[in-house]
Amino acid sequence: MSLTGKCLCESITYQITGPARDVINCHCSRCRRSTGHFMAATSAEVDDVHIGGDTLVWYDATDEVQYGFCGKCGSTLFWRTGRRPESISIAAGTLTPPTGLRTSVAIYTDFGSDYHQYDDAIPSYGEDRPGR
Repeated sequence: MSLTGKCLCESITYQITGPARDVINCHCSRCRRSTGHFMAATSAEVDDVHIGGDTLVWYDATDEVQYGFCGKCGSTLFWRTGRRPESISIAAGTLTPPTGLRTSVAIYTDFGSDYHQYDDAIPSYGEDRPGR
């Protein structure tokens, strides 16, 4: 199954031609600030993500983490890390439904905002998942 997505103004489109991981909700402070809430993201192998358009801008948040967004409308689309250069994370809200994906876990919940209510049906971890 191929997944597709786009930014708000449709200047950037993308297609995922390989498998996509189920969605992880990340509540770390960087993800909260870059999205305005929390990052709900899937991921795929870099070679399986085909990006179209010329308005994609990469912001270097740290030496290890970059966020990709549309330079025209500002939509947060991607993030990548030097720890896993073979994969790219994709903002799940930018995918075109139906995706067939499910939210599997919430991480860094100790850093989430006080207004947010967590879903008890989703396993949650105050930091990263054990073993990562």
